[in-house]
Amino acid sequence: MVLLASCGWGGTDDGTGEGGLPGAPVGVTAAAGSATSVHVMWNAVSSAGGVRVYEVYRGTTKVKEVPGSQHMVDVTRLRPSTRYVFTVRARDTAGRRGPRSREVRATTPAAAAADHSAPTAPGRSRGRAAGSRAVQLSWSASSDDRGVVSYDIHQGGTKIHSVGGTQTAAVVTGLRPGTRYTFTVRARDAADNVSPPGAAVRLTTAPGSDDGRGTAPTGFRATTHRTDGAYYVDLTWVPPRTDGVVTEYQLRLDGRPATSLVYGAGAPRDRATYSFYVGREAGATHRIRIRARLPDGTWGGFSPERTVTTGEDAGPSGTADQPGDAGQAEAGG
Repeated sequence: MVLLASCGWGGTDDGTGEGGLPGAPVGVTAAAGSATSVHVMWNAVSSAGGVRVYEVYRGTTKVKEVPGSQHMVDVTRLRPSTRYVFTVRARDTAGRRGPRSREVRATTPAAAAADHSAPTAPGRSRGRAAGSRAVQLSWSASSDDRGVVSYDIHQGGTKIHSVGGTQTAAVVTGLRPGTRYTFTVRARDAADNVSPPGAAVRLTTAPGSDDGRGTAPTGFRATTHRTDGAYYVDLTWVPPRTDGVVTEYQLRLDGRPATSLVYGAGAPRDRATYSFYVGREAGATHRIRIRARLPDGTWGGFSPERTVTTGEDAGPSGTADQPGDAGQAEAGG
């Protein structure tokens, strides 16, 4: 497992940068859609003046500009077998640009010469509502004589998302409560041949508003212990049910990003644990919650907040496990 310091998280908690500028987009992902295209997606940015457009850069060159209501784009006319670097920045209604997002990388596959055969339609399409603002979709893999590079998710007649060709599940977020949606999935190969749609999946999101806990880790517990005069917080949780393996989590301590936990091939599937140092002072109280980066690259909802106090109990180990208010999901669809 690799630990990434919180300095990598762009923007402030409300998405507004210094001087009222838009914050840096977070949750940015890039995945090859074909030998000549890459799908870039990011979370919405809030701004005091409102976001008018998002600018998408390939290296230092601006290649796309999309309305502020859109949080994804296909960058086309790329070269096969080439590695690209992308960033995204927001521009508000006054024309002011916020900082760029962190860099994300994607490599286009090799071109398939004279390939006119489309993949087969994805099979066994199914899904479930995950609260009022998200759904989870899954399907069985398509076959293709040259290999599937990506799967496109359509809502009605509009493409809204794309995942890599090795994935057979996705979480679609940013939906409206109490609304009926129809989703279909199509496979795409390196030559941009697109399959027929798989069976339509019709789902209705839950009514009202929620905090995204349908995609949040469950069974989240926090305790403290003391070792060699120092206090540590011990966490346990159950990964969210995502029809895929969760390999990254964000830990928030006292309302701010603290650490990103990134697992390799040994990512926990049933129960995860993590312990971290919080200082030598007894009686210090900390608030903790955690969220997962879902297999499609978006962030799920936050777990309920837990509060711990170092040295709360007599003896070398103090514990606390008090539920607090659940945080809001910050993932974009």
